[in-house]
Amino acid sequence: LTNVKNRGSWGEVQLENILEQTLTQEQYARAVKVRPDGNEMVDIAVRLPGRRDDDTPVWLPIDSKFPREDYERLLDAQEQGDAEGVRLQGIQLERAIRVQAKSICEKYIVPPHTTDFAVMFVPTEGLYAEVIRRPGLVDLLQREHRVVVAGPTTVTALLNSLQMGFRTLAIEQRSSEVWTLLGAVKTEFGKFGSVLDSVKTKLDQASKQIDQTGVRTRAIARKLRDVESLPAEQSRQLLPDSLLPEEGGEEGNEGEEA
Repeated sequence: LTNVKNRGSWGEVQLENILEQTLTQEQYARAVKVRPDGNEMVDIAVRLPGRRDDDTPVWLPIDSKFPREDYERLLDAQEQGDAEGVRLQGIQLERAIRVQAKSICEKYIVPPHTTDFAVMFVPTEGLYAEVIRRPGLVDLLQREHRVVVAGPTTVTALLNSLQMGFRTLAIEQRSSEVWTLLGAVKTEFGKFGSVLDSVKTKLDQASKQIDQTGVRTRAIARKLRDVESLPAEQSRQLLPDSLLPEEGGEEGNEGEEA
């Protein structure tokens, strides 16, 4: 991390990893040129819904900064117990942070193409703690440069808040569709209830018909029990030959008797 470009790339990678875990790919973009008349590109920009009808997004710029040398010199002075060195290196760190915030403001805050503020991402919690413990520094950055400083944990909380906002917006935009769908479901459910009532009526009618058939069957059975069997000759006269036993069997029996 001795090379400034490598430090910047490391901060960008860390920021992108946080974004991948929090937002969807459609909700942010890398290397966005937010100023139409310039060539400067911000590291990461979160895509916010715009107010115009053409769905043009409004970008929230997030730029990664890591003044490692100033921060390490401050840590060295603290470890050595050098009070004067801590004071001087603290002033130098504040100056470096202010310069970076001014640069972000001039390059990337371009309303209405962007929000009226930007986020400076510092990739370590220790550096973020040193920035916010400087009296009045955070307020000065917000007031003069419209820049919010965020460490890994803070930027995660910010992105989670934005994600909840995206969900609320999606619900609001599709609320009419939801109500229409619920109305259709209610109508179809009413029809389904009517169909069930009709089926129940038919089943009740069929059950009653079966009960009536059972009553008639039992009445017929009682009548048949009182009927005596007819002689064979009389049965042949009343029923077709196909329903009676074959006569060969009887002839054989008569032959045996003879």
